[in-house]
Amino acid sequence: MEDTICAISTSLGISAISIIRVSGPESLSIVNKIFSSKSDLTKVPSHTIHYGHIVSGSHQIDEVLVTVMKSPKSFTTEDTVEINCHGGIASTNKVLELLLSNGCRLAEPGEFTKRAFLNGRIDLLEAEAVMDMINAKTNSQRELAMNQINGRVSDLINSLRSELVDIIANINVNIDYPEYDDVDIITNDILLPKITSTKQKITKILKESQNGQIIKEGIKTAIIGRPNVGKSSLLNALLDEEKAIVTDIAGTTRDIVEGEISLNGILLKIIDTAGIRTTDDLVESLGVQKSKQMLASSDLVLYILNNNEELSTEEQELLKQVLQKNYLIIINKCDLPTKLDITNLSIDPKRLIKMSITNNQGIEELKTKIIELFNLGDIESSDPTYLSNARSIGILEKCLTKISEVEESVSQNLPIDMLEMDIKSIWEELGKINGTTYEEELLDEMFSRFCLGK
Repeated sequence: MEDTICAISTSLGISAISIIRVSGPESLSIVNKIFSSKSDLTKVPSHTIHYGHIVSGSHQIDEVLVTVMKSPKSFTTEDTVEINCHGGIASTNKVLELLLSNGCRLAEPGEFTKRAFLNGRIDLLEAEAVMDMINAKTNSQRELAMNQINGRVSDLINSLRSELVDIIANINVNIDYPEYDDVDIITNDILLPKITSTKQKITKILKESQNGQIIKEGIKTAIIGRPNVGKSSLLNALLDEEKAIVTDIAGTTRDIVEGEISLNGILLKIIDTAGIRTTDDLVESLGVQKSKQMLASSDLVLYILNNNEELSTEEQELLKQVLQKNYLIIINKCDLPTKLDITNLSIDPKRLIKMSITNNQGIEELKTKIIELFNLGDIESSDPTYLSNARSIGILEKCLTKISEVEESVSQNLPIDMLEMDIKSIWEELGKINGTTYEEELLDEMFSRFCLGK
């Protein structure tokens, strides 16, 4: 990190302003070379803004405001300069070109945030939350990311590590300095409740992390059913727009159609699938295959049946798969005479909704059922301090397995010095969550998913 990096930090296009960020040891001197102003950027106080022009020789490129933030009080903890240009593509690119020709290197995706992490300004959970904040589409997603950026989620992990390091330290003192009388002797009887308590806390965090994933990722919802039962009509009704084509011709939808709505602050990612039936049409059969894939990978299945038709053999077979998922059964076209008989089917009546989608009947009941099914009311009213990314949750699940093994070993009275190694291993694994311990390959892979200039 001895070089100085730069990148455009705003979306490239026509806008009121664009911001170019520069960070590194030569930031002030490099920008000063191309900045024409009464101010000498190398001598101005930190956290000040200066008016002037970006110039190339005697030629003015743009009228700008330049913000100076000196080390260590900047996002990266390095000397940082932000150039506020007019939002034109040509002028922004020209300023970037001048910075590169005067000694800057183009930043890699996420490199500013990576430097903030490596310089100790933020930990790994906080770094991941920066991208979550940028991608947030709902207020709940914003709050979740903000709590991670503020370090509240890191505090949960640090607390667990602190408990384990106390145990490790005590065991080591017992082993290395047995003559100390003022230190508790760690026996299996003393160790077991400590380990069990830590295990319970990890289990609680993992359970609550399900809410975090719902907030962050949303609920992937597949609308499933045979052709012409009202799948596309339901999508349009939920989105309150004509997103999918609706006709009386069976097989109109041949590919998935997607849309999103916010439900109690949680993103509902709705997928209208092709009607599932046996068909000789190649294109339609590909759509049916995709529908079955969506059924398998969804968080929620809305399975639509037609009140005005008898249940087909295909629908009964499909129902067996649906019942293995988190599901709601929708009986549509309830304004028409009833021909559907589901009395002999093993359907939870609490998961059954009668609707007439064309008459807009049952839409609000469906939304209420989804809120109840995923406890969205509780999630929306709570303060979201959860782990929410798959990397961290995977590590914590690994720690839970290991600590369960330690608990079993303690109950079998294995020697304390053997258990200390296993406990230390869990402590080190927890450190990978917030980046106390990390591998370079992990950082490269993680920050490569960031946008340029962040």
